[in-house]
Amino acid sequence: MFGDVRGEASAVDVKKVVLYILLVFILYSIITSPDRSAELVGIGFEGISSAAKGVGTFMSELVN
Repeated sequence: MFGDVRGEASAVDVKKVVLYILLVFILYSIITSPDRSAELVGIGFEGISSAAKGVGTFMSELVN
């Protein structure tokens, strides 16, 4: 019984550590090369926008 609870707690701890490491890496990347970071964010938003337009077109075609 207690082994299961501890196993779940360790998984949560590992997820927190990985999240903190990822956050530190992102902050480091932004600080060391802000121009490249801004370019990557722009590319990401373009991708999200294109995906949303594609979903909108698909839904419009389904209605018609």
